[in-house]
Amino acid sequence: MHEMVVDTLPKALVAMVGKAPQRVAMREKHLGLWKDISWAEYLEKVKAVALGLQALGVQRGDHVAIIGENRPEWLYSAMGVMACGATFVGVYTTNPAVECEYVVGHSDSVVYICEDEEQLDKALVFRDRTPQLRKLVVWEMEGLKHFRDPMFMSFDELLELGRQKDREQPGLFEQLLTGGRPEDIAGIIYTSGTTGPPKGAMISHGCYIWVGQASASVTQSSRDDESISFLPLNHVYEQIFDLMIHMTIGHIVNFTENTDTVMADMRDVSPTIFHAVPRIWEKYYSGIVLRMKDATRLKQLAFGTALKIGTRYNEAKLAHQAVPGWLNLGYHLSHFAVFRKLKKRLGFDRVRIGFSGAAPISHNILKFFQSIGIPIREGYGMTETTGITHMSDENNFKLGTVGKALPGTEVVIAEDGEILVQHPGIFKGYFKDEENTREALSGDGWMHTGDVGEIDAEGFLKITDRKKDLIITAGGKNVAPQYIENLLKFSPYINDAVVIGDRRKFLSALIVIDEENVVKFAQDQKVQFTTFATLTKAPEVVELIQQEINQVNKQVARVENIRKFRILDKKLYTEDGEVTPTMKVKRKAINAQYKDLIESMYTS
Repeated sequence: MHEMVVDTLPKALVAMVGKAPQRVAMREKHLGLWKDISWAEYLEKVKAVALGLQALGVQRGDHVAIIGENRPEWLYSAMGVMACGATFVGVYTTNPAVECEYVVGHSDSVVYICEDEEQLDKALVFRDRTPQLRKLVVWEMEGLKHFRDPMFMSFDELLELGRQKDREQPGLFEQLLTGGRPEDIAGIIYTSGTTGPPKGAMISHGCYIWVGQASASVTQSSRDDESISFLPLNHVYEQIFDLMIHMTIGHIVNFTENTDTVMADMRDVSPTIFHAVPRIWEKYYSGIVLRMKDATRLKQLAFGTALKIGTRYNEAKLAHQAVPGWLNLGYHLSHFAVFRKLKKRLGFDRVRIGFSGAAPISHNILKFFQSIGIPIREGYGMTETTGITHMSDENNFKLGTVGKALPGTEVVIAEDGEILVQHPGIFKGYFKDEENTREALSGDGWMHTGDVGEIDAEGFLKITDRKKDLIITAGGKNVAPQYIENLLKFSPYINDAVVIGDRRKFLSALIVIDEENVVKFAQDQKVQFTTFATLTKAPEVVELIQQEINQVNKQVARVENIRKFRILDKKLYTEDGEVTPTMKVKRKAINAQYKDLIESMYTS
């Protein structure tokens, strides 16, 4: 193929294959074995999908829904949809049929590509109500061998259809590719809003390409990097690594076997970059802390000492001070004797940089990992900015901030403290929703983030909270709940916390305990319990959480003290509309659902 300007994701894929067709693009773990997939094979599959969809009558500008766990087929499908000029629409696998129906119907999707029988069943429930939908395509045929339906075909049949089309019209694929323009909509990402039905953010190829290049330069990634893919692929955060950076530098993306095997797969892959949401980093942290509680005195002493040295060493490094010789030696000894083995056991032995995004993370967690030699950097952005506006690199880093703006990004703080941003990755608006588009972009092209923050003299951004989540107490004091919630979640026994107190005399909290860790505590303390609900009511457990809250109260201003709390007798679930798929708590839903429980803290 002749030289073409790389201004769409499929063109970027072709360029990548041109450079090194036989290099490994991705790996997939199946039945315990890792399988390599080359760039050439990646393109071959994408070409077959694109031409197969073309044969089914998918036109430039049409929309195709994709629902399935992270695996190569997800990317073949999305890239194939884009290569034929259409737009992909990702759907969360956890969405029940009715939410699935909303996204498929609202987006006018004409084809529904899904993982397996479970996801196919959802479409069979609602297809009579989504008249635009013409075809259902399934990757995994288990249990569907004898299923016949005029709308249904297997993914392999789609690929075969595409190969046949290629034999009939050999130049068609190239023609479709060259027809793609940077302003075309590549994907519509439905943001699971914490209020109201999800909104479909339209993101162009230009946005994806620009953010890919900008974030690859900040993360200093190269094609020798390896990442691991397990966060939902229809979320912009995972797409940064699997679509944007991947198509910019060509590193290796490793697909875990499933969401439960992430920790084991980490040890197999030993990635060089690891991106996760705070919940995952918290889990790793509490795992280490609780393992240390059970360790021998000697091990505890060694770990404690190493951690103190690591903390001192990194404080000096981060403050750009000279590290004294004794501290340098001590740190290297600590690394050799303690941290190296710990990192190997976690699969973190090659991680040069970790990322946390999608929700705020506690400073203590960042400090802890930095001390054991794993620099975690926070990034900030939203779906509407194609994932990123701010990001820290390995060296330019300030604790408590989300980093500096990406090169080419302008940021201003509005009168009311709201953060406004502008860069070439700003989305093109919400699909079929002019009102919300106007509100977000307010006609001036600046993205109104809905977050409140401040920028320091060096350009580091600090986020205070969501504009609409700020609590104003009855005494008129402004409180940012997220900061306190993160301190609470730093406890290995607390999985989630919702701070309440708007127009109230004092702050209170709803607590969701970490089942695994609290069960272990209960067994060690010989606490009697039968179910999760009885565990949350055990006096010893209530006392345990009270102690953890006391620790947090010491770290915050008096007005920010949690005076009362209640432990919820169930976990928070996406399915019940209590958290978004990236584990952000939906305050409105929680406040409505647990109204009586909340009132009970303020009446007695």
